[in-house]
Amino acid sequence: MTHTTTDQPARRPPGAIVPVLAFAGIVVAVMQTLLVPVIKDLPRLLSTVPSNATWVLTSTLLSGAVATPIMGRLGDLYGKRRMLLSSLAVMVVGALVSAFTDALLPMLAGRTLQGFAMGAIPLGIGLMRDMLPRERLGSAMALMSSSIGVGGGLALPAAALVAQHADWHILFFGAAGLGVLSIVLTLLVVPESPARARGSFDLPGALGLSAGLVLLLLPITKGSDWGWASGTTLGLFGASVVVLVLWGLLELRVAAPLVDLRTTARREVLLTNLASIMVGVSFYVVSLVLPQLLQLPAATGYGLGESMVVAGLCVAPLGLTMMFTAPLYARLSARYGPKVTLITGLLVIGIGYGGGLGLMDAAWQTVVTSVILGAGIGLAYSSLPALIVGAVPASETGAANGLNTLMRSIGTSVSSAVIGMVLANTAQHVNGIAIPTMHGFHVSFVIATAAVAVGLLLALFLPGQRPSAHPQLRASSEEDAGLERAEEVLRGFRGRVLDAGGAPVARAKVTLIDRRGRQAGATLSAEDGSYALAVPAQGPYVVAARAAGHAPLASSASHTGDVRPVDLDLSLPGETVLA
Repeated sequence: MTHTTTDQPARRPPGAIVPVLAFAGIVVAVMQTLLVPVIKDLPRLLSTVPSNATWVLTSTLLSGAVATPIMGRLGDLYGKRRMLLSSLAVMVVGALVSAFTDALLPMLAGRTLQGFAMGAIPLGIGLMRDMLPRERLGSAMALMSSSIGVGGGLALPAAALVAQHADWHILFFGAAGLGVLSIVLTLLVVPESPARARGSFDLPGALGLSAGLVLLLLPITKGSDWGWASGTTLGLFGASVVVLVLWGLLELRVAAPLVDLRTTARREVLLTNLASIMVGVSFYVVSLVLPQLLQLPAATGYGLGESMVVAGLCVAPLGLTMMFTAPLYARLSARYGPKVTLITGLLVIGIGYGGGLGLMDAAWQTVVTSVILGAGIGLAYSSLPALIVGAVPASETGAANGLNTLMRSIGTSVSSAVIGMVLANTAQHVNGIAIPTMHGFHVSFVIATAAVAVGLLLALFLPGQRPSAHPQLRASSEEDAGLERAEEVLRGFRGRVLDAGGAPVARAKVTLIDRRGRQAGATLSAEDGSYALAVPAQGPYVVAARAAGHAPLASSASHTGDVRPVDLDLSLPGETVLA
């Protein structure tokens, strides 16, 4: 799919754009853990039964899963900043609805609206790709990607403090205030991206994906309550398979699909998304286990007897460490590539869970575990958008990152269901109260370690970077070629490399040469022959193309320095040469 730009040039992004977008990501991530400190009290607070109260959390999860790919595609089509502001506005409305009610149905409506804000994560990553210079893009996307964990980790102690000392509705007023602040900062600081995808919004695809996700995630999140072998659970799983298969067949026939399944099926995209599920599983296990361990009474013989606030503070380093790993990720990725960084992150997570099996006897030990896991999850989360961005066209960044964020959400959903079942089945019952056991905590950590091992295996099969004989060529790998295509959105040359018969030539070397005969840039053509080259300054250039089995071609062209890219197709001569 090709893309175009708006007529208005992009403003130079100010230095504050990265923290403002990351703050938006943290704000929407807060919605996921906002009510964790009051989960056990929700039936009483909402005057309902426990099975109904759990929908307060499930509704946010489902709406967030549906929103991420849809908002990403809408951002590609109509403007990422516009859709980011829309997501935040819907979240604020949902928070205010929840803040003014004690009834179940209005609370569910408010929480559903809050979940729609999860689309802000891929939208922020897309804005960064479209506007930031290459040298800032790696660390910026890392911070934005990690904001999911940062927001969830920091929300726990803050929400616990409010829930312990004030009316629980203040949690929603605070969330609404953060949302309004994020909207104001975005309006003041973040410019709209000029990048637009061609085509129209795939409404049938959006409805089909939404139905399939709801049918899939409902039994995952409610299976423990309904029974994993019940007719309802199995029926919903079966229905989800049918709907998603039909949706996939529909998407393959649509000219402008919601999700480009052909791109998604590429090895680097598919393996990255599957690894994302495993990272999501490992992230949520620590969030479920450590707070319970810390708050269990010491009389159990293994509980640490800490208050809700102290438990939140002990887990908070998980999010803080994720935030501080973004600069480290940028340096590691620049030198070794995002694949190596992902593998490193998964290894650190494995060490954290393996060591954590023996670090459950004191509060300070849980802090150590949180720090190690935060570092590993931060590196892993930071690597995912870079792998996706390097493998998809710029016009599909929002939708592709939305799908990747969805994969992480599916991972956390699976983790919640599996760990909840493990803790329930291994619990001791005292006077009708189920108390989690140390055995259950250990099994949960082992499951997380197994998920990390699967993720590590998937990461090892990701395509690696190709060594280059010319280190100055930034486009010697698919990742760098993707970053060049991102810069092309602003200014440069774009087109396709074709053979004498008009067929596309993949992986052709396209080189940009300035008026002094110096190399000004280089890239590789994509599978459809498309290429994009950014220009360092206006003026005349020579664009040269070379591919195995074809005679080389050089074409003169000039660029005025305008934000709109210059279209230039390169047709290689019919004469063949020995490879």
